[in-house]
Amino acid sequence: MTPAPRRTRLRPTDLLRLGMIGPRTRRMRSALSALGISLGIAAVIAVTGISSSNQAHLLERLDRLGSNLITVAPGNGADQKPVPLPPTAEKMLADIAPVQQVTATGATKAQVYRNDLVPAQQTGSLTVLAARPNLLDVLHATVRSGRWLDTASESLPVTVLGDRAAQRLGVTAPGERVWLGGQWFVVTGILAPNELAPELGTAALVGWPEATAHLGADGTAATVYLRSHPERVPDVQAVAAATASPAGPSTVAVSRPSDLYTARAEAKNALTGLVLALAAVALLVGGVGIANTMVVSVMERRGEIGLRRALGARGGQIAAQFLLEAVLMGLIGGIGGLALGALTVYGYALAQGWPATIPLSTTAAAPLVSVLVAAAAGIYPALRAARASPTDALRSA
Repeated sequence: MTPAPRRTRLRPTDLLRLGMIGPRTRRMRSALSALGISLGIAAVIAVTGISSSNQAHLLERLDRLGSNLITVAPGNGADQKPVPLPPTAEKMLADIAPVQQVTATGATKAQVYRNDLVPAQQTGSLTVLAARPNLLDVLHATVRSGRWLDTASESLPVTVLGDRAAQRLGVTAPGERVWLGGQWFVVTGILAPNELAPELGTAALVGWPEATAHLGADGTAATVYLRSHPERVPDVQAVAAATASPAGPSTVAVSRPSDLYTARAEAKNALTGLVLALAAVALLVGGVGIANTMVVSVMERRGEIGLRRALGARGGQIAAQFLLEAVLMGLIGGIGGLALGALTVYGYALAQGWPATIPLSTTAAAPLVSVLVAAAAGIYPALRAARASPTDALRSA
């Protein structure tokens, strides 16, 4: 009785060596096929990385500007004239539970001039405002030169000028004097530009006690700035008007700083979805390129397939070899695409001055996605090679 032939077995190292035959002997064709996957992965990395970097930059900017800042100011009444806030508005707003910080500026009857010889009507569109000591902390503002008002100076004839006010008055450094409210005030500081409260740029800021005692301020807040818990901003916005003026909430103007954030987030998400769709198309094209390369490879290597089948190689081993070749090209393309995408993200972020960030999940998933795409593309060529008859393959070789 003739014994059954022993079935051949391939060790993993042998299978890996066979799988490297195609990429090693057909380098240019394999490289071009892997390039399609690389471009798709690079597109995914670049899109997610640039979007993430843009988001980090936006959040940093919003934190600096104050996405949780709410401004409460006088609104217009039935006669379309501004209605002042009640004297208790500042204190009432500070009692709202999610509110973390409160500060205010107050109106005065004074004007500021470079000296006492300037005609009274030439105000330069500058205002004089009373300011709380914590104004800069709440608004995240900074003093460009000099120092801010403190408890020791808020009752003295000193002022801090906004950047544009200093420019219009011709004040270049602290220590100079300006004619304010009919007397000389010493400039102790000049503010840096502040995007959050641009109205301070054209103001001369004085201490609250000094403004009340000598500049005609009535002690009432003209504008109240609130810092709320970030998750409770909509809740505070909803009750701010009624809290500031229970008798006339419709005459209170409450800012909505989160609107800009929402609009930008929606635009960013729409752009991300569009480019991710393009990246998916690039991955599909790369997969088709790998499938085409593997089909041609099967046709060109019929002799090799027939010889291996004649020597006892099973169809599954032949299929595994060609599938492994496709997976290796996908892995090479995925790693190359990851490197190319990362360089794109870091280069673009550096050019824009953004913090460069790439989501860890995207970095980890990129090679896996490329391998899966390549494996899917290599299934048909691998099955076609496995079904090849040894006699037909050798005859056509």
